[in-house]
Amino acid sequence: MNEIKRIAVFGPESTGKTMLAEKLAAHFNAPLVAEYAREFWDRHGVITLEDMSPIAHEQWRREDEAQLSQGFEGRAAPQLIICDTDALTTTLWSDLLYGTCPDDVRRGAEQRAKKYSLYLLLDIDVPFAPDPQRCFPAQADREKGMRLWRGALERRNLPFELISGDWAERERRAIAVIERVLAGKIGA
Repeated sequence: MNEIKRIAVFGPESTGKTMLAEKLAAHFNAPLVAEYAREFWDRHGVITLEDMSPIAHEQWRREDEAQLSQGFEGRAAPQLIICDTDALTTTLWSDLLYGTCPDDVRRGAEQRAKKYSLYLLLDIDVPFAPDPQRCFPAQADREKGMRLWRGALERRNLPFELISGDWAERERRAIAVIERVLAGKIGA
């Protein structure tokens, strides 16, 4: 049996991660693991430092469940899973917003980061779209976010591809990169 590839759609806020993750999951007929933090925010209207650990653990549970639950009930096992966030994102946001991160989240993020075959790092070259959950619309803040997210990947030597351009170009490029992952040409 082939190893299931996990693809993390990754990057600062308002770069089209959710939209791209949904399109990729549909294109590849792959399970999509949605961003639990967004669901949590919609339900509670706020996220505190104390919420970071439960949010991270629920996100991880859903990722693992997506991988384990496939291949049953007559369904074919997936070749890949599309994740609309990842463990490093939780640590980055926790550090950015609260100046710290719960130890279990940081340790889990370090371990889980290696489970992704590829990170699709979405660039900030698209207009900022206001949303009640978004914090940093200024260009300088967006650039700082991009440095933080990219640096998190580079410091850990994690496989990533920068995805930039308009929405159609992002989708086209992401599909091409994932096809290379599935062909064993890039990623773990």
